[in-house]
Amino acid sequence: MNPVLQEMPSQLLVLNSGSSSIKFAVFDLDERRIASGKLTRIGQEAGQFVRTDQDQTHCDVLALPDHAVALDVLFDWLHQQTNLQIGAVGHRMVHGGERYWTPQRVTAGLLTDLRSLVPLAPDHLPAEISLVEAVAARYSRLPQVVCFDTAFHHAMPALARQLPVPRHLAEEGVKRYGFHGLSYDYVMGRLRQEAGEAVANGRVLVAHLGNGASMAAMLNGKSLDTTMGFTPTGGLMMGTRTGDLDPGVLLYLLNHRGIDRSKLTHLLNDESGLLGVSGRSADMQELLQHEAYEPAAAEAIALFCYLAVKQLGALVAVLNGLDTLVFTGGIGENAPTIRARICERLAYLGITLDPVRNQGHEAIISPEGHGPVVRVIPTDEEIMIARYTRQVLRS
Repeated sequence: MNPVLQEMPSQLLVLNSGSSSIKFAVFDLDERRIASGKLTRIGQEAGQFVRTDQDQTHCDVLALPDHAVALDVLFDWLHQQTNLQIGAVGHRMVHGGERYWTPQRVTAGLLTDLRSLVPLAPDHLPAEISLVEAVAARYSRLPQVVCFDTAFHHAMPALARQLPVPRHLAEEGVKRYGFHGLSYDYVMGRLRQEAGEAVANGRVLVAHLGNGASMAAMLNGKSLDTTMGFTPTGGLMMGTRTGDLDPGVLLYLLNHRGIDRSKLTHLLNDESGLLGVSGRSADMQELLQHEAYEPAAAEAIALFCYLAVKQLGALVAVLNGLDTLVFTGGIGENAPTIRARICERLAYLGITLDPVRNQGHEAIISPEGHGPVVRVIPTDEEIMIARYTRQVLRS
């Protein structure tokens, strides 16, 4: 039997596309991850295909000029795996605008609407849409579902969603949407499982720190506010994105430096953040290795932590206090030094870390019986996509 064409979705393929990468995972009916991996450096000289199946991990270096070729490589590999019988595909879609936030089965009309939203997320939506189209072109009978990263924040208070722009722009959808919703959704579910309803319903702040970075304030398990706004470029300083920026900087670049729109987009999303300040890398672990003897790397790390503390403080004000702080994402889960540097500036909130627990990446990294409680919860966007995909197909 063809492993990618089945009548019933006994196994789900999840695709999580970035501007230069595709993460994937295959889940069975019991939400067990039976294969996973990623295709990275798409569009660069030498791409990488890393995959794990049946407890074996392999890595190939090969040409991946675009997402369509990367998807062909992935599906060729899937065809060779006799244990995989995929019946549906779920995708992460970063933005659905005002109209879409709940998971949707893919239709021609939906794709037309999503193409019109590309200006809201030009660094993400084109690659994500092209991935859906590539799957449909190769497997027209395979049902597909898209899950929107804005969904978790859709019920934020109206005041938190509003931007101080003319009212007619707000009516056109120029407002704060928030992102990383699939991650926050998963983390809050894990917090509920690990600590109980009372803790999850308290004043919770989740710091999703990675190449893309944001924070969100939750009360009663719902989003009150978040650092990303109209697009995923806003909020915290990130790996290659600026985060929040004085609008006058953009006017200066446009009016006095002669930068056109495409170059400005590239500068804001691909040349700034940790990479821009350090002049070396967007990878926090690499910067930490060079911090001691490269002043620019040290400055990038210091600025990242400083700006994180500033935005965290603003969200604590929204919550009127803090009961639980959760770190997640690639940096939040794996960089105890960054967690410590952020938390050492939060002593005024009563926050302190146990150094041994922090270095050991334990679930709770604050001292026993001390509040606010500081936790580390690894996120899993892919399992949320699988969960929502199955719900849509069942309905």
